[in-house]
Amino acid sequence: MTFRPDYISFDCYGTLINFEMGPTAEKLFADRLDAARMGPFLATFKAYRLDEVLSAWKPFYDVVENSIRRTCARHGIECRSSDVEALYAAIPTWQPHPNVVETLELVAQHYPLVILSNSMVDLIPASVAHLKAPFHAVYTAEEAQSYKPRLPTFEYMFDMLGSSPERMMHCSSSFRYDLMSASDLGFMAKAFIDRGHEPTSTDYGVSRLTDVRQLPGLLGL
Repeated sequence: MTFRPDYISFDCYGTLINFEMGPTAEKLFADRLDAARMGPFLATFKAYRLDEVLSAWKPFYDVVENSIRRTCARHGIECRSSDVEALYAAIPTWQPHPNVVETLELVAQHYPLVILSNSMVDLIPASVAHLKAPFHAVYTAEEAQSYKPRLPTFEYMFDMLGSSPERMMHCSSSFRYDLMSASDLGFMAKAFIDRGHEPTSTDYGVSRLTDVRQLPGLLGL
């Protein structure tokens, strides 16, 4: 099946940019956690990050700080201010997943591309620059005053574009942050780019891609 959306929106971190919050934390806390405790620690950190964005909007630095401090408290280890600073400062250095840049450049010749990211206005430009492709628009949680998976985040994008979910495709590597909400909102099409960091599902009307290079095929390119 091929789709003809007016716009294609993308999650940024994890989907297009390799989201290395876990590996960064693993390096930072290697002096305080042995290998057996590291896996549960990182799983807790991931869970608390999601929990933090489900509450009232706050700057992403606070999301990182609150979630890592809560994680350290739960696992009974020291959390240093330098840990928070290092985690946040690493974000602009993360690079695109393989084959993302050339795929985006191809698709952008035919469809306007949009980023909808749980990011900040001053944080996202470095990551967009790494992606190189031309984007019609880039929207952040800071502008929406709401984080995904909350629906107002997506609704802010619709309002800014003057569009509606029935005319759009959304692409993400996350069901919990993006695709469940996209299903609830009734997007024309939903592409799950399977990066292996979340379980797959067939229950949300998604097209599962094991390689981002399969995206042009969904668009008849």
